[in-house]
Amino acid sequence: MRRIPRGIWVLLAANVVIALGYGLIAPALPAFARSFDVSFTAASAVVSAFAVMRLLFAPATGRLVTVFGERRIYLIGLLIVAASTFACAFAHTYWQLLLFRAAGGIGSTMFTVSAMALLIRMSPGDIRGRVSGYFSAGFLIGNITGPLIGSALVNFGLRMPFVVYSIALLIASVVVATQLRDQGGRPDPSVAAPAGVVGFRSALHDNTYRAILSSNFVQGWASMGVRVAVVPLFITDGLDEGAAMAGVALAVFAVGNVAAIVVAGRLSDGLGRRPVMLPGLAIAAVATAALGFAPNLLVALALCLAAGAGSGLFAPTHQAALADVLGNRQQGGSALAAYGMSSDLGAVSGPIIVGFVADRAGFAPAFLLTGAVTALAFVMWCVADETAPAVVGGGPHLTDVERDTDE
Repeated sequence: MRRIPRGIWVLLAANVVIALGYGLIAPALPAFARSFDVSFTAASAVVSAFAVMRLLFAPATGRLVTVFGERRIYLIGLLIVAASTFACAFAHTYWQLLLFRAAGGIGSTMFTVSAMALLIRMSPGDIRGRVSGYFSAGFLIGNITGPLIGSALVNFGLRMPFVVYSIALLIASVVVATQLRDQGGRPDPSVAAPAGVVGFRSALHDNTYRAILSSNFVQGWASMGVRVAVVPLFITDGLDEGAAMAGVALAVFAVGNVAAIVVAGRLSDGLGRRPVMLPGLAIAAVATAALGFAPNLLVALALCLAAGAGSGLFAPTHQAALADVLGNRQQGGSALAAYGMSSDLGAVSGPIIVGFVADRAGFAPAFLLTGAVTALAFVMWCVADETAPAVVGGGPHLTDVERDTDE
């Protein structure tokens, strides 16, 4: 079996640290926002503000990566998020918290687009699913332990998790700076860009790429947006449980993710992307729709586990499908930026819309809406083409005729 390149292991290690810090603040963020005596919608907007800046800055990030290289933009992004998170710890008004958290979105999109560009370029075609699975698992390992630690840190005050997260990001910066010296440097202007660059317009003609955008939108809406912003509110305000139990719910979701990710990558390399994507989306849709009807904490935790498992099946698999579609390509690029933006668009709109519905109609209709959005992505994947090299044979999914330079 082909060995995974060393650079990917470095990215995985950094991902664990980043996700650990992100998980630390997940239980505290909505409660911290609510401590300023604001509505559910306003509390959810703090989560969305982070994603808004990611969404707005994504196109520019693709070009920055092309000019300065993945590694440098990755490091700058980590430092920006570290600084903004530290500032959040000292916010004294709701609007300060909103502003500082939004600023972190700029750095976040810088290091996530850079990491994805490196993964696509470094991943051999026959193990793309396994690489994507490990990368997602690294993020989820942090997400499992992060909310648990964050729930404990809440006992020392809602500001403490933000301080610890900023330190975790500084550690991740050191790991990347010292261990990823030979990857993602400044591009050599004397070397021509590789042929066959996939632009957004040409990629959009491909039904698999459109399906990838839809499922990544769901990932942003449900797993990154609603899960972080609304699920904790449902646990605390809908089921009258403490803030610590909100952290436990997020950790249980992450456990389901890891359990599925362990097998999803290898299965998608051998069986294909669609046979793994479709069950994952179906499970996530049903479990999420039912969550708002949970009568007690035990049922809610069981549904969080199921929703996490569904997400764990499709999240790494559509990342592998993206690498199939784009192939080995130059740094940055509009098709890659659009992929990141689809998730951010979901993370922006999901918490606001679902928070608004929860305010006006209750949690049950809010989670039903999220289940319906997930079901739409399921339909998109029903008509998508298979792209896994082991199933279809050969290299990237798009033909040379379909490739262009519309970057």
